[in-house]
Amino acid sequence: MELKEQLEALTVKLEGKSKEEVKTAIEAFETKNKESIDLAVKAVQDEMQTKLDAIQAHADKLDVKLQEKSKKELSKGDAIKAAITENIDKIKSVKKGAAVEIKAVGDMGTANLTGDAPRDYNFDVVTFPNQKVNVSDLVGNVMIEGGTYTFTREVVGEGSISTQTEGSSKTQIDYDFLNVDVSTDFLAGFARYSKKMKNNLPYLESFVPKVLRRDYAKAENANFNARLIAEATASTEIITGQNKVEMLIAEIAKLDGLDRDVNAIVMTPADYWDILVTEKSTGAGYGLPGIVSLDGGVLRINGIPLLKATWVTANKYFVADWSRINKITTEGLSLDFSEEEGTNFVKNQITARIEAQVALAVEDKLSIVYGDFTAV
Repeated sequence: MELKEQLEALTVKLEGKSKEEVKTAIEAFETKNKESIDLAVKAVQDEMQTKLDAIQAHADKLDVKLQEKSKKELSKGDAIKAAITENIDKIKSVKKGAAVEIKAVGDMGTANLTGDAPRDYNFDVVTFPNQKVNVSDLVGNVMIEGGTYTFTREVVGEGSISTQTEGSSKTQIDYDFLNVDVSTDFLAGFARYSKKMKNNLPYLESFVPKVLRRDYAKAENANFNARLIAEATASTEIITGQNKVEMLIAEIAKLDGLDRDVNAIVMTPADYWDILVTEKSTGAGYGLPGIVSLDGGVLRINGIPLLKATWVTANKYFVADWSRINKITTEGLSLDFSEEEGTNFVKNQITARIEAQVALAVEDKLSIVYGDFTAV
């Protein structure tokens, strides 16, 4: 109380004093009463520390009780008991017309999720593949204005050129011609889908053009294959005593003998791979002739490539000078989309159409041979 009274007296004494006088008086007071001030501060600190220690001790006792309670509850049984204990007040209130839900807490798994989990989408649709080679890859292409292509084919005439007998007339020769008409037709198809489907499936706009082109090529290959079969010269090669390589070499030799130059052989993948395992003789191991090579994945007979085509009929093959065959085109391949076609406008639908007006002209029938590996 003495220190407090001195402070009150100092406050009164400093009223009206200058800044320098106040500073001097305070410094003198602090010097005179330093020991009393330090003792007062320590007394306050000791009192506060005593209270803090008491609070900590109380908290420690509570923590021990909580831990003991937790261990006791766990040792009693499962989560259902714990749930009943925690919800005892709710259970007491149960009566007719009033219910209470008690849910035991457990480990979480995917069963805790209602609805689908987040996903990452690949919008590049895994589609069926294109065919390995198309007829249009092998032949030439002729564009025409109208719907009919006419070419002239030389046919056998009369007479001959021969040595003149002195005093006699020279021999006469004439030439005959055949005009062949090839009419082009539309090869076409369409797909129709809703605008909602287009909006909901972001890959649809790239998918539809891609697969329509693929399926058009397949249809064209089937159409042209039928034309090739009808126009080609049927093989007379007999397989007896020959393997597939020997049969093909014989076909090349025959065309070569007719002054036709073979530039590609087309067959099924099964026959292609069967050739690669040709045996020297039964049980003597594999051994292709020296003129057969496999370079960069392309099998060749004396430099002539053997091509795999899935549109070729099983066990069949074409040996040909493909430059003597042309794809005739009146209208090239087009792919169009329409929201107004038919009832599309009122039904919110889109039509995708693909088409071309084409035909295949086998101009020289003797330049292509259609054979059978199973011929006997």
